[in-house]
Amino acid sequence: MANAHVSLKQRSFGQTMRRDAWWAQPIFVFLGLSTFVIYSTWAALQGDHYTSGPYLSPFYSPELLGASPHALFGPQPGWWPTWLPFSPALLILWAPGLFRLTCYYYRGAYYKAFWADPPACAVGEPRARYLGERSFPLILQNAHRYFLYLALPFLVFLSIDVWHALWFPDGAGGTELGVGVGTLVLAMNVVLLGGYTLGCHSLRHLVGGSLDRLAGRPVRAACYTCVSFLNRRHMLWAWMSLCWVAFSDLYVRLCATGVWNDWRLF
Repeated sequence: MANAHVSLKQRSFGQTMRRDAWWAQPIFVFLGLSTFVIYSTWAALQGDHYTSGPYLSPFYSPELLGASPHALFGPQPGWWPTWLPFSPALLILWAPGLFRLTCYYYRGAYYKAFWADPPACAVGEPRARYLGERSFPLILQNAHRYFLYLALPFLVFLSIDVWHALWFPDGAGGTELGVGVGTLVLAMNVVLLGGYTLGCHSLRHLVGGSLDRLAGRPVRAACYTCVSFLNRRHMLWAWMSLCWVAFSDLYVRLCATGVWNDWRLF
């Protein structure tokens, strides 16, 4: 047989034979993630207008220290440095933030959108060699499974917030059961965050992926099937939960500032 030797030349940055709009998705991801980071940073630094009646913004839950009735351990401590701005969100947001930052889907998304690594499949990169995640700082991405352990309890706290969002002041110093639009907003937030968190690749490995055979392990097999079902739409859950958690904070914030009033359904 005849042998053919082909010399492959590396494409220059952005060079490709693709005729589709390959650049559209990286641009949308860049705009979407940038908008969320800017808004969430601003909202977290406010330290105010994060609670309205029985509603607590998910950016501030659980509220460890703060001025609202939702605070678990009282108000801002006296030892807090005066030169350092205080916000209850800064005490807890780092955990779900790092969970998303190290997420397998988000890593692939922002590598393309922010670093062009690569810009898209079969499109030239701005660097000559593949660096990977085997050296600092990207090797820290492998801590994702540990941030999962920190993210799971947040689903419990957010579910408790939905329970609290069912009880409204009755005008006589007590509370009465009811449902407002804010109740539904916070409940949907738990559903979407649950779909994203419980579909995590690391959780899938934890419940059953570490086994060679699932036969004879009915509980772990059922858990593996459930997590795998959510994992199939992990990108969709990631974006829906990201947008809705920001909307949930915005809804509570606008109610707290009187921009709009929460509608009581009953």
